[in-house]
Formats: sequence, structure tokens, C-alpha cells
Amino acid sequence: MEYLDFLKRKQVVDSPSGIDKEVDINPILFPFQGDITRWALRRGRAAVFAGCGLGKTFVQLEWAKHVPEKILILAPLAVSQQTIREGKKLGIEVKYCREQKQVDSKITIANYEMLHKFDASQFNGVVLDESSLLKNFAGSTRNLIIEFFANTPFRLACTATPAPNDYMELGNHAEFLGIQTRLEMLSMFFVHDGGETSKWRLKGHAENEYWKWLASWAVMMQKPSDLGYDDDGFILPKLNYYEHIVENGSESKFNLFSKEAKTLLERRQARRDSLNERVKLCADIINKSDEIWIVWCNLNSEGNLLEKTIKDSLQIEGADNYEFKEKNMLAFSDNKIKCLITKPSIAGHGMNWQNAHNQAFVGLSDSWEEFYQAIRREWRFGQKEQVNVHVIISEKEGAVLKNIKRKEKNAENMLQNMVKHMHRINEKNLHKLTRDVELYSPQIEMELPKFLKE
Repeated sequence: MEYLDFLKRKQVVDSPSGIDKEVDINPILFPFQGDITRWALRRGRAAVFAGCGLGKTFVQLEWAKHVPEKILILAPLAVSQQTIREGKKLGIEVKYCREQKQVDSKITIANYEMLHKFDASQFNGVVLDESSLLKNFAGSTRNLIIEFFANTPFRLACTATPAPNDYMELGNHAEFLGIQTRLEMLSMFFVHDGGETSKWRLKGHAENEYWKWLASWAVMMQKPSDLGYDDDGFILPKLNYYEHIVENGSESKFNLFSKEAKTLLERRQARRDSLNERVKLCADIINKSDEIWIVWCNLNSEGNLLEKTIKDSLQIEGADNYEFKEKNMLAFSDNKIKCLITKPSIAGHGMNWQNAHNQAFVGLSDSWEEFYQAIRREWRFGQKEQVNVHVIISEKEGAVLKNIKRKEKNAENMLQNMVKHMHRINEKNLHKLTRDVELYSPQIEMELPKFLKE
């Protein structure tokens, strides 16, 4: 038995530690959502990497309902109230709290920014909604979240983009779930690739074991058929891109050819130089439309000028208080605001805005994930209309657009790769109705070496 224990310790899959008994899942959930919930309950500590609009909120609420004792859900701003609304559809009460002394119900939801006001020991389970935000936090905040819940028995992480362009970011989720530290993951499955300190790649001989390890604690899907379910009702409408290139302000009058901005400083200057032209073009498009719009910006000056020039618009900026942000994000959800102006860093995660199908980016940052997540507020399952995305940049910012397109292609390849490697294991795990049991089945008779016999 000591030798069997040794072999088990060498395995890289993570064993379940959750609820062994079968549970009744709310029939409102689609079959794939119900099976993911059961699997996550059996796992105890799990990650759900599912595309936007695939019902992660329903999964996490149903999971929280069946985990014994009190549960804390952490979510981005305004997503909290949206989650409470979704809970009512399932008959699940969720209470929004800002600090521990307000907690008096089974399921509590709070914003990430309020975490320091809660006591982790008072909760038996935690859900990270939009858990990809882990990598956006400063090292100290990320470590706080991981350390805060290190002893919490039940943990669930939910996101659509677990690691865009970077397999290593999955280490944040593994560490939060208590499966492995990020450094342990790197040393086991990756090799450092030359001079750049940030470049790591999967070891060739460890690739299969890596995907097997990942699928032991995470489920990955972009559509139901990735896990063997019917895609009916989950086919997305067409996504239309419109690129608008404006001249770079007064500089274009004195130069025959504009030099492409490559450094961060040059790109920022190009945005400032073309501010009026980009805002005017955006305002002309929206003021002629009777439909509702989201306008994404990156600079405060962009947001302020957009609000002045676009009719019936409202801006949400970083300096606004939580109540103002939350109230107006929900107002946009209810079609009470014709044009919402904000930054992807403020409202680009978690919100369900299928009520709109038009948006504009007045300039771009280099973050592909921000771009992707912002588009996905509208282009998600449940959207009935084609989604129109207008990208308005200056001629000097061509390098930014190329960079975003390159990252988008890399991310699509990575997601397809993840689904390809994981779908068979995930599909098998999801349809299991019993607890995982690991058995040792020797195929070759063991023979002691001569020196031991002697």
C-alpha cells in the first residue's frame, strides 16, 4: 500500500473533494448547464471557462445553492445587481453586502473592491465571477484573493477568457483553487524559452499530461457542442466590423505621409492629436441613428468630448461613485439611456447588454482582452440582431489595430487548441454521475531485482 500511495502522489490530476450525493438541478438550466453544475459540485474546487452568454451566472448560483452553509460571490461592479436579478429567475435569494456585518443570508454577493471588509472564515464557499480579472489585479491584490480563501473548502472560478494568448495565466486559477502554485505549474509543464524572462512554452513531452491535469479541475467550452450537446439557440448572429481611419489632426497638413506611432508615448500623442476628428466622426454616426449605442473610450478627454457632442448620451467615468456607476449601467440594460459612454476597464466585464447591438471604439488600447470583453457585452448568446462594431482610430495608430488583430488570431487559436485537447476528457467527466475513483491495475508482474533477493 505504501507503493500505491507513492504512485498516487506522482499523478498530476487533481482529485475531487466536493459533494458526493446527487442533487436536483433547477429545470430552467439547459442540460449542459446542469451537468456542469453537478460536476463542479462533485469537484468542490473547480473552474468553468465558458463563452459569453452560456449561462455561467445560472451555474454559479445553482452551485452556491447546493453547497452547504454560507457562500460569498465576488463580482465586478454592477454585475452584482444583475446576478441578483438572475437569482430571482431561479428562485434563489442573493443579498448584496458591502461588509461582513451585513451578511445574514446563505448567499452573499459583493464587489471585488469590498473584499477586505469580509471575513473568509465565515464562508464555506466562494465564487469568483469574471475570474480572469485575477491577472488584472496588482500582485498584492491577486495574492490577497488567493490567500484570503486558501482554507475555504468550496471554490468556483467562472470566466469566458481564462488566459487570452497565455497558457501560463491558468496558473492564477490553479493557485486560487488550491491545486498548484503558479511556480509549481511552470516547473512541471513549462520550459523557459530563451532570453526574455516572460517567455515560457509547454514542454513537448508534457503536453498531454498538461491538458489532462487542466481537465481534471476545469471545464472549457465556447459552444455546447464542444462538450457533445446541442447548439440549438446558441448560434451567434453575425459580427460586423467597420474600420474608420481619420487624419492625424493638424500634423497631416504639413506631412505628405504620417509616420506610424510605435512607442507607447507616440501612440498616446497620436490619440491626443486626433481627438477632435475621432470624436466628430463617432458623433456623426450615432446622432444619425435612432438605436441605442455603447461608446468605448480610453482617455478622459475622449469621454468628456463625446458626452458633449453625442445627443442623449451619458458618461460613466472612473471618478464616479459606485452608486452612480451601478445605477446607470442597469439603466442602460433597461433601455433608459440611448448612448452609454465609458471605458472597457469600467464596464467591459460581466454585463449582459444584448438589448443593444451597436458599439464604437473611439481609439484602442493594446489590450486584446479589453477589446474582446467589451464587444462581448453585446455579441453573446441571447443576442437576436447582428452586432455592429465601429473602430475609429487615427492613421498613425495602425500598429495598435494590427497588434489587436494579431492577438485576436492568437487567442482564437489558443481557445480552439484548449477545446480540442480538453473536450473529450471534459465530456467524459461531465457525464459521470459518480465520484472519481482511482484504481491501480498492474499490467506487468513485478519482479524483484537480484540484489534485493540476496
